[in-house]
Amino acid sequence: MSYRLTRIYTGKGDKGLTTLGGNTLPKDDLLIEALGTIDELNSVIGFIISLQISDKKIEACLTQIQNDLFDLGGELHLPERIAITPEKISQLEQSLNEWNNLLPPLKEFLLPRGNPKSAATHIARTVCRRAERAMVKLHRQISLNNPEMLRYLNRLSDVLFVIARMLARETNEKELMWEHP
Repeated sequence: MSYRLTRIYTGKGDKGLTTLGGNTLPKDDLLIEALGTIDELNSVIGFIISLQISDKKIEACLTQIQNDLFDLGGELHLPERIAITPEKISQLEQSLNEWNNLLPPLKEFLLPRGNPKSAATHIARTVCRRAERAMVKLHRQISLNNPEMLRYLNRLSDVLFVIARMLARETNEKELMWEHP
């Protein structure tokens, strides 16, 4: 097996450029922005997992999501390699439905907080929404080969919201609703 990352730095990025698939792009290119935000999301999810989730189904789901996000990034890099399929979205929806059925219905917006795991998952949800916005901008610019990537990120933010609620229950956190006039 060859090593993918034999050298960590090249110095090429010092001028605000990066190489992707043999092409040199400015680091603020929409593609690089989308890839970076997806990477950030993956890191936040890794942080959540590091907080020792007691529900092994949630932990397994988050680990699968991390792998899916690498696949999504790979697909952005190589658009001819479809990795985000309707089946991946169905998996998210199944988890979403299962966990949401265990939670009380919401009558109002929640304040994003709770225990550290829940609060970190709310951060992941907002980073996911930012990744989705970056992908929508990119899609308008280059028309993504696989619009399932947009569906995946949209559904993922919903899953992360429900997971945040589930994780808050681990420590019996009271959900605080938005108070408005």
